Amino acid sequence: MKKVFVFLLVAVFTMTLSATSHSSDNKIYIGLNAEFGHITSTSDDAIKQGILIAVDEINRSGGVLGGRKLALITRDNRAVVARSIQNNKELAAMHDLVAVFCGKFSSAVIESLPVIHELGLILLDPWAANDKVIDNGYDPNYAFRLSLKDSWAVPAMMRYAKKQGFTKLGVILINTSWGRNNLDVIKHYVARNADIQITEVQWFNYGDKSLLDKYNAVLRSGAQAVLLVAIEAEGAALVKDIARLPLQKRLPVISHWAIAGGDFPALTGPALGKVNLAFVQTFDLHTNKSDRARSVLATARRLFKISEFSEVKSPAGLAHAYDLTRILALAINKAGSTDRKKIRNALEQVTKYYGLIKFYEQPFTGSNHEALGPDNLFMARYNSDGTIEEIK
Repeated sequence: MKKVFVFLLVAVFTMTLSATSHSSDNKIYIGLNAEFGHITSTSDDAIKQGILIAVDEINRSGGVLGGRKLALITRDNRAVVARSIQNNKELAAMHDLVAVFCGKFSSAVIESLPVIHELGLILLDPWAANDKVIDNGYDPNYAFRLSLKDSWAVPAMMRYAKKQGFTKLGVILINTSWGRNNLDVIKHYVARNADIQITEVQWFNYGDKSLLDKYNAVLRSGAQAVLLVAIEAEGAALVKDIARLPLQKRLPVISHWAIAGGDFPALTGPALGKVNLAFVQTFDLHTNKSDRARSVLATARRLFKISEFSEVKSPAGLAHAYDLTRILALAINKAGSTDRKKIRNALEQVTKYYGLIKFYEQPFTGSNHEALGPDNLFMARYNSDGTIEEIK
């Protein structure tokens, strides 16, 4: 009985220590629950860098709430839904943790929304694009996004297709909630635009090593180009499949932005130069010469030994996370507290922030938790050196 009592005492002490271990350092914590264990992802690293650059700047200029420092806590969900949910529960229990950033996998985010709202945990989204992350039906809504969304990405892809003279399109999508959301958006777009036709829809799964059978079905349908909704690994598999075909059988590929969530040039190798590939982006960090960009690069050089932004493999993730962190800091000061409910409300009241991506008159409002908009999107390609370039 004595051993049982001692065991329980130690267990309680350990849990208490875990919950309060940060309470004495006076820091304010930000969580990042992302796919660090995902073998091909680089968006998680870019998001982490963006947060840390902003945190460093904020702390060097005096912190928040009259001098309290910000600090980042990371959790690896390996793109597994159950891990993502458990991580969010653990982060929500931490003293003075005010918000959690997510990674790129929409399914891991959407399945966490009930826990997010049950626990009153602020979710900051710098990447995941599924409409339902924000359009989730919760009131009050604790999810905020500074990224693109599928309902903006698909029209941008379609407009580019029509500009190139492609009116018959085949679609290849990942068989997840994210892929299905994109198909819904595609169908909605086609229903309102009679000048474009979907000739074939094909599905694939994470881990598929070749998409050639899917591509051949699209080719047989008479499509003039492929609309692709994939992340980097399967997107690279498709590019390599197409590159092996005779030139006359290589259709142009118009992709969602998620292929840039990894080191796509390294994954595709020489095949990338043999395929006409365009994809959606939100911000050209590589060529931006603003004062804010120069300041951010200087901090990145000091923290991560990055000499140029071209070394960042998923640059939009860095930019999105940086601006989101700065906006969060403004909301913390406006709330005057680490109370998450007050900060959530303050996020809807932040105004006039001169960010890395743009000037935000009011990033979020009570009726709009999207800090960016369709006008921030453009089509891009990879240069031969692996950098991302806007298609003019």
